[in-house]
Amino acid sequence: MSKKVLITAGAGGIGFATATAFAAEGHRVHIADINAEAVAQAVRSHANITGSVTDVSQPESVEALFTGLTRELGGLDVLVNMAGIGGPTVPAEELAAADWNAILGVNLTGTFLVTQRAIPLLKQSEAGTIVTMSSLAGRFGYENRIGYSTTKWGLVGFAKTLSLELGPDGITSNTIHPGAVAGPRMDQVLAGRAEANGTSLEDEQANSLQNQSVKQFVSAADIAALILFLAGPHGRTITGQQLPIDGGSKAAS
Repeated sequence: MSKKVLITAGAGGIGFATATAFAAEGHRVHIADINAEAVAQAVRSHANITGSVTDVSQPESVEALFTGLTRELGGLDVLVNMAGIGGPTVPAEELAAADWNAILGVNLTGTFLVTQRAIPLLKQSEAGTIVTMSSLAGRFGYENRIGYSTTKWGLVGFAKTLSLELGPDGITSNTIHPGAVAGPRMDQVLAGRAEANGTSLEDEQANSLQNQSVKQFVSAADIAALILFLAGPHGRTITGQQLPIDGGSKAAS
């Protein structure tokens, strides 16, 4: 059965991998992303993908998103809350209030605004699903990224509360906690660390994986597959859970 899917930050990275995974299985996907060029490219990539340029932290932008979603899909079965920002890498005492507010505005307020608007549509679905992207920083903390870590912990409580409120309506709600994810962003991070530390790329890769039992990066496709499972018929009794996909990480890196 074809599902109607909304993915925030769906025009790139894990979001786009998830969008294409759903689309490839015949589901209809609407993506929301702040990057207009990336939205246009994503929409051109597959007939089952439509999109809206959206700033999730702004209520009027979220309202416009749902106007487009209703026009394109006519309803909603699956919400994937992927939108988030990291903010500066600085000690807590040096983080500017404006940066703190910006991180909370996207990661927490933005997720709330989208989800609140989606709930009435999900209640009309026969199998409503909410998946919210947290992080290792939402399990272990993250040194010098207090805003990011705080919001990722906050999303756990957010999703758990939704699982309690919406369970009677047949809606599941879980968080996913990825480890280090392979891709251009990780390549940039490792290259920067190697340059700063005077080490090789291989050494920095090994350092990034030292706290994992399985010594390989997570793939965006693996995360997408987990989300598809949660939205599928065998995921209907999985709710209120924090699901790591991180190679057995023991601490944030």
